[in-house]
Amino acid sequence: MAETMQFDLVSPERRLASLQAASVRIPGAEGDMTAMPSHAPTITTLRPGILEVSGPEGDADYVVTGGFAEIGEAGVTVLAERAIPRAEMTQEQYSDLLAEARSAHDKAKETFQNEPGPVDDAAKLLSDMVAIGDHIGLSST
Repeated sequence: MAETMQFDLVSPERRLASLQAASVRIPGAEGDMTAMPSHAPTITTLRPGILEVSGPEGDADYVVTGGFAEIGEAGVTVLAERAIPRAEMTQEQYSDLLAEARSAHDKAKETFQNEPGPVDDAAKLLSDMVAIGDHIGLSST
């Protein structure tokens, strides 16, 4: 049997997962990374994306909108701003998330005229949200 580690995924609403995992693919703000047993201790922020977990009981995907991941000796703990199991994600939920990202981008453009940093951050968030829909087969229009 392959070596495993503890994986926990928590959002403000609930604990979504607590299981043994062989690997966890994390959508990090600085780039995607895969954590496996004996990974070097790391803390990273999350960008909107798909968190992929592989383990002895199968694979599971979760849509996350941000948060933090801590990789340590005990395993991986993800504290997500929002997390929804991929299997439970509906077009309506995705459209709501996308509308929030569009609204944040519009507000940033209004508020931070001639200040590209915050506008670029909001545009990146919107782009990540569109990419999620493309990846999981939901419409962004």
